[in-house]
Order: sequence, then structure tokens, then C-alpha cells
Amino acid sequence: MEKILSFFKVKEKGSSVKKEVMAGLTTFLTMAYIIALNPNLLTNFGASGGTELWNAVFMATILSSAIGTILMGLLANMPFALAPGMGLNSYFATVVASIAAAAGVTYLQGFQAGLTIILLEGIIFLVLSLFRVREKIVDAIPHSVRLGISAGIGLMLINIGLGTNDSIDTATGGPFLMLGTFFTQGPSATAQLMGEDYKVMVVHVITMLIGVLLIAVLNHKHVTGSILLGIAGASAFYWIMCFAVLGTNPFVSPETASWIPPFADMANLTLFKFDFNNMFSIGIFSAIMTIISFCIVDMFDTIGTLYGTCKAADMLDEDDKVPNMSQCLVSDAVATCVGAVTGTSTVTTFVESASGVKEGGRTGLASIVTGLLFLACMFVSPIAAIIPPPATSAALVFVGSLMIGSLREVDYSDSANTVPVIMMLIFMPISSSIGNGIGIGLVMYSLIKILRGEFRDVSVFTMILSVLFLCKFFIVF
Repeated sequence: MEKILSFFKVKEKGSSVKKEVMAGLTTFLTMAYIIALNPNLLTNFGASGGTELWNAVFMATILSSAIGTILMGLLANMPFALAPGMGLNSYFATVVASIAAAAGVTYLQGFQAGLTIILLEGIIFLVLSLFRVREKIVDAIPHSVRLGISAGIGLMLINIGLGTNDSIDTATGGPFLMLGTFFTQGPSATAQLMGEDYKVMVVHVITMLIGVLLIAVLNHKHVTGSILLGIAGASAFYWIMCFAVLGTNPFVSPETASWIPPFADMANLTLFKFDFNNMFSIGIFSAIMTIISFCIVDMFDTIGTLYGTCKAADMLDEDDKVPNMSQCLVSDAVATCVGAVTGTSTVTTFVESASGVKEGGRTGLASIVTGLLFLACMFVSPIAAIIPPPATSAALVFVGSLMIGSLREVDYSDSANTVPVIMMLIFMPISSSIGNGIGIGLVMYSLIKILRGEFRDVSVFTMILSVLFLCKFFIVF
């Protein structure tokens, strides 16, 4: 135990083994949804590549998440977890479909060509990280834009938390629309619109609200493991309501869950299965721009998550920088390469790590715990599947509400500060991308400063980044 405390510098960072374990478990529970959701997205719920491809992506998701997260703990000694990024995986699925259509090949062959793009992106990331280019990019982000990162991530967490209530994301509208109908038009109008799904929505919404209330009260009373206890309490309520109101059994594992890890499917379909020929079927220029697009979004998603989470937890150093930033970025880059090798889209640092940090995680020991839990899911996925999404979404909503507090430091007397921040608050949740939010913040900051004649306040590197984002927003897509 003393060796563990010494290696991770647990006492020096004001933490304890108990806090780190609880933080690692909390982070895992709030992001465990990615284990099933990622293969669902990348294989269109198995329809595009069959059960075998779903199994392969399932294994790739677990292995890349576990390896990247454990590496983050060992190499950077930071409490962050990694997994295939939301938004990036949806974009990857569209790229795969485009490649398959352009080359006239199967979805699986297009998938393998798409993995080649991810591999190249990961290698580029690794080179940029090793030569500290990505750290220079961090330094180029103006202070006013940095202040908006944490709050923007907070709103994005709340949006993700609401969005994981998949029962209210129906063909008649997304989660916000259905919640709006529920609270403005009343129960009867919502029931008529949704039919039998209305009961499910009510249970999900109440479960989430109960979870938020439990976490808020326990956190106020400084109860250790408040987020974890809130998730447990909300889960218990959900299970009871399933039996009493919905007439369903929440403990029946989904068909895709298995006690035996499907290593064979991964080995046959995605492990080291790269296709450089079909990658260029969409055109050389389009292929290159796709790689660049993945790079830009992943880079700023990672930078934003690291900075925003550390800012909210008061973990930044005296220079307002993320400790061990270089090691964090290398871990992220290696994880993306591992994801490409095993069979999944870009792996990035997850914003849900903020839940573990809020629980007290301050060292890489929390990441080790999270990574080991990911590995365990290869064998116990049916157990992990019984934790209801609305219970874990409560943690995201609560943590997100706390992160919005960073807005108190914004200088509202200067439009060069307020306009970029407001734009970031809008762009991050609606685009589900931290990178896009930072991008619009940089563009607005640079343009306002330049048009006001304050050229000297904008560094050359900031201008270059702004131009790149302008190209990404209006030319590449």
C-alpha cells in the first residue's frame, strides 16, 4: 500500500486510496454506457455488419478504453478516463458508409478502410504530442476562451445526461422536445403523443431527478461517495418502478451481453484489419481532409476536457496549466492508435471524468480503477447492463451544473470576453463537441480583436488556429 501511495503521490495531492477508488468507480459508472452504445452506433445496432462485427467493436471499445485509461494513470498520474468519443464515433460511421458506397464494397470493408484513417490520425497525434506541438496549441488559447471551456463542458454534460435517457429520444422528437412537451402541455398531451412510451419516459425522468436530488443533498452534507450513492439510490427506484409500474424485469440482460468475451470475432474482423486502398475511394483530398477533421476535433476535445475539468477541480498549476499535459496527450494519442488496431473510432479523454474528479479523484490511481473495471466488463457485461441510464445521467447533470460556476470569473465588461464565451456555451452542447465549441470561441475572439484594431492581443498561433477552424466549419464540410 505504501508503494501505491508513493507511486501515485496520493497523500501529496491531498487524497486517499478510498477516495481514488470511489472516484474511479464513479467515473466508470457515468461512462459505462459507451460499452454498448459505441458498437450500436458503429454497426447500426448490428444491422450493418451482423452480430460478429458488433462483438468485435464491443471488444475493441473495452480494450482501447481500458488501455488508454490505465496508461493515463501510469504515465500522466491524472484521474482521467478515455473511450471512443461521442460525436466522433457518429462521424466515423458516416465516413465508413461513404467509403463503402464510393468503393462499392460491403460495410465491413468500408469499416476496415475507416480504421485506417483513425490509425493515421492517431500516429499524427502521437507525433504532435511527442514534439509538444499540442502543448503550444493549449498556450495559444486566450484566457477568456479558457474560462468558457469549463462552463461549456458543464452544459454539454447536462445535455449528455438528458440524452442518455434514450426512452425520451423517440421518432417524435429528441429529449429536449419531449421534456418540453411534458412540462408545458401537461401529462395528457404527452401521453397522447407518445402512447405507451409515456410511462417509460415518466419513470426515466423521475429517476433522473431523484438521482440529482440525492447527489445534491449528500454532496452538501459532505458524504463520501455522494455521486455513487445517488446513482445507487436512483437505480433502486428505477428497478422498483419497472416491476410496479412498467411490468418489466430490469435484470434481464440484453441479447448482446455475454459472459464469454468474443475475442474470435475481433480477431477475424477488426484486429489489425487495415485497408489503404479503399480508404481513398472517396477521393485523395476528401480522405486527407477527413483525417485532418478527426485530428482537429479530437485535439480540442481532449484539450478542452483536460483544462475544463482541472479548472473546475482547482487542479491547474501556478501557470494556469494542466499538470503533466504532455503525458496526458501522449496517452490520448496512443489510445487512439490502440482503438484503430483493435477496431473502433477515435479514443479520446472523456468529459465524464469530471464526475470522478468531483468525487475526490486527484491521481492516476482513479484511472487505474476505471481501466480495470472496463476490462472486467469483458466477462461481466450482463451485470453492467442492469445499471439504468437515467441513474448515471443524474451524475452528469449534477456535475455539469457545478462546472457552470466558472462563468463567475468572466469579465463581462469586454465583448471580446463575453461573446466568445456565450458562443461556446451554445456550440458545445448543440454540436456535442468540445472542439467545435473552442473553435468558435477562438474565431470570435480573433475577429473581434482584429476588427477593433487590437491585432497585438492576438498571437500568430491563435490566428492560425482560427483560420483552420473557419476552414473546418465552412469549407471541409
